[in-house]
Amino acid sequence: MPLELGIWRIDNRLEKLDVKSLDLEDRLEQYLDTDISIASPNWMVVGRQVYTDYGKYVDLLAIDRDGNLVVLELKRNKTPRDVVAQLLDYASWVKDLADDKIVSIFDAYLKKFHKDKEGLSLDQAFRDHFRVSVMPDEINETHQLVVVASQLDDSTERIVNYLSDEHNVPINALFFRIFKDDDREYLSSMWFIDPSLPSPTIVGEGKEPWNGEFYVSFGHDENGRRWEDAKKYGFVSGGGGTWYSKTLNLLEPGKRIWVNIPGKGYVGVGEVVDPMVRVDQFMISDEGNQRALTPEDLIGSNVFKNADNEEKSEYLVRVKWLKALDLNDAIKEKGFFGNQNTVCKPVAKKWRHTVERLMIRLEVR
Repeated sequence: MPLELGIWRIDNRLEKLDVKSLDLEDRLEQYLDTDISIASPNWMVVGRQVYTDYGKYVDLLAIDRDGNLVVLELKRNKTPRDVVAQLLDYASWVKDLADDKIVSIFDAYLKKFHKDKEGLSLDQAFRDHFRVSVMPDEINETHQLVVVASQLDDSTERIVNYLSDEHNVPINALFFRIFKDDDREYLSSMWFIDPSLPSPTIVGEGKEPWNGEFYVSFGHDENGRRWEDAKKYGFVSGGGGTWYSKTLNLLEPGKRIWVNIPGKGYVGVGEVVDPMVRVDQFMISDEGNQRALTPEDLIGSNVFKNADNEEKSEYLVRVKWLKALDLNDAIKEKGFFGNQNTVCKPVAKKWRHTVERLMIRLEVR
């Protein structure tokens, strides 16, 4: 069944807002280029109308905070088979893009679409956009494919599901609708496959049963969330929006987690103790007494910035560390698993390899 989304205004009675379909897909490219966070806060646009070696143009090319590429293709008036076939064709080109080619694509993108930023390096843009101190050493280790449309039809849904479920292709679909309320317009979006769910990370790599161990991405930030605090008080965290915090709900008490800081490496392994709580509700021991964590306890006190906002607040999950390293001792090896979600249940073979190597390096069984 095709996905559908509706919005109702609540006054004295429910009134469904009109859907405005006028040239939406022609406008989406500009909307996404202006603010890619309407699709994902973990993406940054690096190319638009990118000419491939096969004589076609990629609508939008993005990079995620792990350094992996994302190909976005607008459906426009193409048939479902055409748009998916085009994405797969682009995937065959994207998988071999070297670092210098990605840099040149970014340079051309700024020159054509953002002249005010011309000359800005990809490295600097990445660090500024994701608020990290370093860009990953390895980029384009994996990629994602995304169909963007104003609506999804039966055929597109079947094809995307088939490729994802049966052939392990990292493909998804995102659709937008514009709703009109008098003289105002509202843009809504919905993913076809929840991007926080376990998914393959490499085209052609077979899935494995989940091994029961969680991957956690800890967004260490010199001006915000700090690993030193997490290590000292025993927690992992995420916040700034539900996209970042909701996957913390996956963590089950008693389960083991492996913590990676993007751009740095793996810094710890521990066992989950309690479900997630808002940062101002996290309890710590102080001279034998229990009390709530305060900004004064932390190096990264900025995590309290939105403590009273249910959506944007930082959320913490208590962890008993089995081994926690200093940031400078983070473990990083080529071939390690990485993912942009705060928490996930990896099902790729790369995860098994990562855990096996970390057990050796951290001397944990």
